[in-house]
Amino acid sequence: MSTEDMSTDGMSTDGMSTDGMSIEDLSTDVAPHDPPRPVRVLLAEDQVLIRDSFKLLIDATPGLAVVGEAGTGAEAVFLARRHRPDVVLMDVRMPDMDGIEATRRICADPVSAGARVLILTTFDLDEYVYASLQAGASGFLLKSAAATELLAAIRIVASGEALLAPTVTRRLITEFLQGPRPAPAVRDLGDVTQREREVLALVGRGMSNSEIAEHLHLTVGTVKTHIGRLLAKLQARDRAQLVIAAYEGGLVAGQDGRR
Repeated sequence: MSTEDMSTDGMSTDGMSTDGMSIEDLSTDVAPHDPPRPVRVLLAEDQVLIRDSFKLLIDATPGLAVVGEAGTGAEAVFLARRHRPDVVLMDVRMPDMDGIEATRRICADPVSAGARVLILTTFDLDEYVYASLQAGASGFLLKSAAATELLAAIRIVASGEALLAPTVTRRLITEFLQGPRPAPAVRDLGDVTQREREVLALVGRGMSNSEIAEHLHLTVGTVKTHIGRLLAKLQARDRAQLVIAAYEGGLVAGQDGRR
């Protein structure tokens, strides 16, 4: 038998396999990929006009879908358990139960804890920042934000990142530290290393990874590694929770020296 007559791995030279199935049959016999699942959003906003506007915008955006609407904090908690959304867009001031308490219950409930809460806030609500982060919120969005910013914020939070833009965070933190507030809980940082404490302190001051890298003369990759270890050691959901850990660990001080 010549080499031309020999088949390779059960395939003859005329494009027909030894079992009688053609190459074309093999190449087309592949299951199509399922379309990606959209990011599922629960709206918690007591003002119907605003809520309807958010719904129209989100539902008209590919890859996003509204799965529920709540007009009170209690409804938000109930619907979060029912629908298990990826993101909850949460207003702070709502009847029956405010957004902070609703956030706390959603994040503490094993059924709904997978949801990421994005708080809707304005600069005149700075006193809620610390409480919202403590409750488990993954970020903040100003009500004056543009539509594109809202959609980007939902995607960022859904991906597991915290929405704490450094410039906004710095202003919120400054206002928060200058005003009266309850003393934060004291957190034992345990086996967090000295370098990790330095990184954590800068996270608490609202610095980005690149800013931290420049400040500490590290690479961005090294900073990301330290942040990953901090998330694991402190059992933090995301960067927002690291900000809280920095306060409670006594690593962040206000302009007047208060911690």
